[in-house]
Amino acid sequence: MAEDRKTVVPWKVLESKYNYRDRWLALRSDTVELPNGRVLTPFHVIEQPDWVTAIAITRDGGIVLVEEYRHGARQAVIELPSGIHEGPGEPVDQMKRELLEETGFAGEDWHPLGAFFANAPRLDNRVHCFLALDVHKVAEPALDDGEIIVPHEVPFPRFLEELRDGRRTFHGFQGGALWLLDAYARRTRDKRLAALLD
Repeated sequence: MAEDRKTVVPWKVLESKYNYRDRWLALRSDTVELPNGRVLTPFHVIEQPDWVTAIAITRDGGIVLVEEYRHGARQAVIELPSGIHEGPGEPVDQMKRELLEETGFAGEDWHPLGAFFANAPRLDNRVHCFLALDVHKVAEPALDDGEIIVPHEVPFPRFLEELRDGRRTFHGFQGGALWLLDAYARRTRDKRLAALLD
């Protein structure tokens, strides 16, 4: 049976103005007309560069995490290594640099997991997710002046147990990265991942 799909028509932008803009984000206020003729004003959109994040697994089955104070949450958060994709170069190249700079870990076995919108209603950027297998410590972290980051290596089964039990909280987009990891593991049947995800 064929699926009966209706086409969703994009909103018509009648006017746009920027209320704020710097290298990290821009706040754009649009006046838009919906397909039914209704006008919404202002409809705010936050423009940001794309983000990159990695699930980095060590040779002995640990996951590399970083601890950093996050002012929006007003607390220190332990999370996946991540960063802003600042060109030039491919997102994976940026993520390799971020992992090395934030944690001192590196590896050669990288796999794209996919990309998704960070928050499609209000943000215009995407999150590019990667898996790095068999990473190992090659250097000390090389942090920017504005960064205070503590790397952690946690056994992957313990990490998953803490997530399931609610003892570990993650950014929403990083939960999406873990879902992509599960899909990748099922598709590829990589034995290293099967042993960790069982």
